[in-house]
Amino acid sequence: MNAIHRVLSSTHLNEGQKLAVHYFVVSLVLLGAQIVFGLIAGLQYLHPDTLYGKLDFNVNRMVHINAMVVWMLYGFIGTVYWLLEEESEHPIVGLGIGKLFFWILTVAVGIVVVVYLLVQVGPGEESTLWLINEGREYLEAPRWADIGIVLSVLVFFFNVAGTFAKGRYTGIGGVLVVDLLALFGLYLAGMFYTPNISVDQFWWWWVIHLWVEATWEVLVACIMAYGLMKVLGVSRRIVETWLYIEVALMFGSGILGLGHHYFWIGTPEYWFTIGGLFSALEPVPLVAMVVHSVFDAGARHAKNNNHPTMAWMIAHAFGNFFGAGVWGFMHTLPQINLYTHGTQWTASHGHLAFFGAYATIIIAFWYLAIQKARGNVWMENELAGNGWRWKWALALLNLGMVGMTVSLLVSGYVQSQVERAIQGSTWGGYFAAQMHPWFIQGMQWRELSGLVFALGYCLLVWDLLTIGKHEMRHASPQLPVTA
Repeated sequence: MNAIHRVLSSTHLNEGQKLAVHYFVVSLVLLGAQIVFGLIAGLQYLHPDTLYGKLDFNVNRMVHINAMVVWMLYGFIGTVYWLLEEESEHPIVGLGIGKLFFWILTVAVGIVVVVYLLVQVGPGEESTLWLINEGREYLEAPRWADIGIVLSVLVFFFNVAGTFAKGRYTGIGGVLVVDLLALFGLYLAGMFYTPNISVDQFWWWWVIHLWVEATWEVLVACIMAYGLMKVLGVSRRIVETWLYIEVALMFGSGILGLGHHYFWIGTPEYWFTIGGLFSALEPVPLVAMVVHSVFDAGARHAKNNNHPTMAWMIAHAFGNFFGAGVWGFMHTLPQINLYTHGTQWTASHGHLAFFGAYATIIIAFWYLAIQKARGNVWMENELAGNGWRWKWALALLNLGMVGMTVSLLVSGYVQSQVERAIQGSTWGGYFAAQMHPWFIQGMQWRELSGLVFALGYCLLVWDLLTIGKHEMRHASPQLPVTA
């Protein structure tokens, strides 16, 4: 707590960045909660009687996934507040209401988690939908919490749009404002029901995947563009060009690429072709932005004075490309998806995609925040007492995630082969796959890899609390960002 207080009292931070630190702290805590519940879920898969009647698998899975969504939202909101005043060259409009809604959102999240854990069964009544659980997979938050999320995003949108309106307009700011408008708009698609299951699933997927594929992906592109300019002094022209390409591809491929989720919900067959064709293009601009920026920095002999941030940005480029792109495309074609849909193959893609595309860039900004809070200290390879710590945290987190990804892929392959291809999606095939030695071994290795990931998280927290504490060297001057 003392370390957090010192950061918040730092004279090197503007008011928007101090608000961002609040979001970063909650985000870090929720990441830890996600890991804990994920480890318990993995153990329950191997030993189904674990915590039976106290924390059943369906509730545990629900908390694990919802913690992931919420901690990433906190991370995104924090990163935008972090860059807002510097990018717009104007104090944040509505800072007071922004602080108020942070505390409202945090208390609401705490209440929802407590309800999830304590009220695990009950009648399917209208009051249940509003107060306890909406009952739809991945959209379990009660209706009052959904409304709260929308209001919080609207306040966030008002602060960002108002600040850019009164300050300097930039390409990053323009894309960011439009994206935040879509961030709350797409979430509304999951707040109503239709009696037709195909129609209901159609709109459900708009939240479950398009909300992520479109608004989150563009938001990350904005964050990455700012980060590359800050760390490497990259030309604004380079990053904003790729940012516009990202937006174009999101409209041209992201919305249509969502069609790979429509294969088996009763929608017309033309989605087979459309969904399978457009799904793999979305990560390309982000990867290209990083590659182009690195080449540009090398050509100018630019010096990077924050190696942890840059390392996590590079991890993001690779993780996004492989997790969202390659791992997604492996089973996005309908001829393959017929056998892989709903297996651990899907979970393999989900783990690598969310970590690679989103978690890595948030962690990168945590290190960027720490550097400035310490007074823009030297944060290259050999830090006083910390040079090894951030590297091992980086290695263990990525190694653990790759291990979980590959392990789940092995188990998913067994399901696709035994359950789907050989036994034709029967109950007998399902249980035969679950009892297959390769499936069990894959889940065992998943749990072991999860423990490696948890160790990396502990090291990350330790590093964030101490990095730069004993560093007296000032960061080398950055090259000016060109127009």
